[in-house]
Amino acid sequence: MNFEQKTDCVSSFDVRSGCTILMVLAAGIMLGRIFAVDSVDVYQLERQRLNEIPRRLEERRAELQQRGVSPEKIERELERVERALREAAVLRRPFLSANDRSRWCTVRALVEPDMRVPGAPYAIDRVIQERLWDTIDMVKHNGHLYSSKPPLFATLVAAEYWVLYHGFGLTLADYPYPVAWIVLITFNWLPMLVYFWSIQRLVERITSNPWVQLFVTGSACFATFVTTFVNTLNNHLPGAVCAAVAVELAARIIADGQRRWWLFALLGLVMALGVTFELPSLILWLLLLVIIARFVFKPVLLWYLVGSAVVFAAFFYTNWLAHGTISPPYAHRSGEPGENWYDYEYEVRGRKIDSYWRNPVGIDKGEASAWVYAFHVLVGHHGIFSLTPLWLLTIAGCWWGLRSSRGPEQKLILLAIVLASVICVAFYILRPQPDRSYGGMTCCFRWVLWLAPLWLYGMVPALERLASTRLGRGLALLLAAASAMSAAYPTWNPWTHPWLYQWLESAGWISY
Repeated sequence: MNFEQKTDCVSSFDVRSGCTILMVLAAGIMLGRIFAVDSVDVYQLERQRLNEIPRRLEERRAELQQRGVSPEKIERELERVERALREAAVLRRPFLSANDRSRWCTVRALVEPDMRVPGAPYAIDRVIQERLWDTIDMVKHNGHLYSSKPPLFATLVAAEYWVLYHGFGLTLADYPYPVAWIVLITFNWLPMLVYFWSIQRLVERITSNPWVQLFVTGSACFATFVTTFVNTLNNHLPGAVCAAVAVELAARIIADGQRRWWLFALLGLVMALGVTFELPSLILWLLLLVIIARFVFKPVLLWYLVGSAVVFAAFFYTNWLAHGTISPPYAHRSGEPGENWYDYEYEVRGRKIDSYWRNPVGIDKGEASAWVYAFHVLVGHHGIFSLTPLWLLTIAGCWWGLRSSRGPEQKLILLAIVLASVICVAFYILRPQPDRSYGGMTCCFRWVLWLAPLWLYGMVPALERLASTRLGRGLALLLAAASAMSAAYPTWNPWTHPWLYQWLESAGWISY
């Protein structure tokens, strides 16, 4: 082995070690955020209520003693009152918004016998009667309430909860925090390790520049909103994981020439799973189908369709079990009588309540102007580029990459990234007013999070140019630092508005 080969080996080892260190640190931070998951906004109020219990018990004791009640009855009454006060005092929970509680409600309905509705296994009518188990993300049809989320993901979570419930006696009613920790580690934390590994392997395949490899891996670990959602049950994080794994698998097939049948089947399965998490990623599923068909023998491509068919069958089957139709709940917002599942009235502990979606408030009303909406989606208070300026490098990278002398395989992947991005963003910008809500109460324009691994890939050609000068590296690091700040801002809860939104609101420039 000559000196240059030895140097290359050492350099490669150092870069991989550096990337591993970044990924391990990010994994530790994410694990800490999962164990810290809590409704911190009500902590002080809950503590105040708990501290008042002894005083209220003494007042009740004095009242009963004045009435001449026997000591035995007084103690029994005080035990009852204390239980009621402690139950009413509890406000904290590891479920951070109506969005994730909607899925958790379905999980309870599927597993807990007391929460089941006869003849409607996915109905959450009984779950929402429980204190602190409210949600606005519901639909109603056939006389029952259901989560507005497609049921496949909740079904997968319910499988693990079934083991915890029946095998270990852990219930969401009595042990919400341990159950939440275990589920979030399984469905968020572990997939994120795969996400980091896939991106590191992908960037290592397309560039030999060690600085670029470290930069992209570090950005994946700390500078996007994907990691921000690790402490809540959601579809955006697994959607991004599926996209990362799918592109890495596609690169093996397209760039490396691997033709093993299981690679095609796994790619189809993963990409189809991504579609069930994020419907607009269907465009990426189609683009990969076309691109792979361009480079491989057609019969082998059938395995891609077979892998996809397994997931799509599960998606439609669970939707049929839940709703008696293959179309998901969000497809039923028609204005025709009886067809709008979001227009309903329901009852909680004897109180009649109108669906929140009959008269949404604040940002949920939807932006009146499509032009204003487009501005804020791109560079405004929920802006893709204003909150994560790192993505400006993706625009430059795709432009330079498509005009460079790179191989046709890499150019096709870059072209797929451009097409998927433009179509997805345009899809959301062109929605009618009720859907122009920026994703509601959330820290970013969350509907495009699944594109994050694609955009990390797309910035590589730009980074290779910038890495050659100190000024270029400094500019890239500045963009990464600003992006990391935005991603870290919602430390406790991703279901809060971004810093830019809050700043504009406090300045009086926006009001919803």
